[in-house]
Amino acid sequence: MAASPVVLGIESSCDETGAGIVQGGRLLAHVVASSMDEHARFGGVVPEIAARAHLHAFNPVVRQALDRAGLRAEQLDAVAVTTGPGLSGALQVGLAGAKTLAYSLGVPLYGVHHLAGHVAADTLEHGPLPEPCVVLIVSGGHTSLLLVRDLVRAPILHLGDTLDDAAGECFDKVARVFGLPYPGGPAIDRAARGGDPEAVPFPRPLTGGPRANDPYAYSFSFSGLKTAAARWAEGHRQRGERLPVADGAASLQEAVADVLTRKAVAACAEYGVKTLVVVGGVAANSRVRALAERRCASAGIELRVPPMTLCTDNGAMIAAIGDLLVRADAAPAPLTVTIDPSAPLEYAALHPTPLHPRPLRPTPLHPTA
Repeated sequence: MAASPVVLGIESSCDETGAGIVQGGRLLAHVVASSMDEHARFGGVVPEIAARAHLHAFNPVVRQALDRAGLRAEQLDAVAVTTGPGLSGALQVGLAGAKTLAYSLGVPLYGVHHLAGHVAADTLEHGPLPEPCVVLIVSGGHTSLLLVRDLVRAPILHLGDTLDDAAGECFDKVARVFGLPYPGGPAIDRAARGGDPEAVPFPRPLTGGPRANDPYAYSFSFSGLKTAAARWAEGHRQRGERLPVADGAASLQEAVADVLTRKAVAACAEYGVKTLVVVGGVAANSRVRALAERRCASAGIELRVPPMTLCTDNGAMIAAIGDLLVRADAAPAPLTVTIDPSAPLEYAALHPTPLHPRPLRPTPLHPTA
């Protein structure tokens, strides 16, 4: 039996330069170089700094991944790369490097969607995704609720997306108001450990009820929550009172986790889905994980969350998508493939080509799908 293809994945959509190697669904190696420390003094990611950091990190990260896998570049069978969404300059660096590798090695190139990579990250820990499953993607720039059937063959159904700030963005901005360091998500999580999650009655945005009565039942909005937290902090400062950061962080975290998990479990119930997959950087948040575990257990839903090292941006998740595409006999992208910084998530391959003579059509699982 021939060995499974070896796929290199490249991720450079924001401030992490990642390279991962996957063979037959098994992770052989992954390396991440982050430029987060360079952005911290600005309180957020600076696109030009990120692009330059990717340029410096690309070759060392790929070499380290190959070394950890015990492979030579000539043993790679395909290269997958994030082509969107993300920062334009950062994506360009990753794509240029991936094209160079694919062309020089004479192997196919796959341009893939960053968010589909987050979904595929779970397969490296728990195996193939159940069909269907509900996926909650929650990160600094994205908060989406999806119905996923065959990740690389079938269209991905968006149940809802954020209408303004993503959950991670809310954490980052409120952390700055609270005087906590960047990135805000981990800082909020640490501060919350000593606080009371019921101390501040922060709002639960867009939790009106079942979708039959609420068109925003599976949509998200964290801008109002961010504003409420900022006004709460401002009120303490205007009165000359010490800001109880731990209580504020715990209450904010509780509100975010409540909204995310409430909507995700409700979607599973409505669509008759027995598996919830939570991915993205905010999936590393301790309260999001704990509340998801409790609510899924009560509802009889299996919860799958990747290890923390695979929750944030990394090349392993891109290699996982590439591996699935190769094994599904998907046509590779041409070397003229370009980036799409605002690409919608419809398929795992950003510029999909049919895997069969006729494109697959979605089969509704529910009358409202």
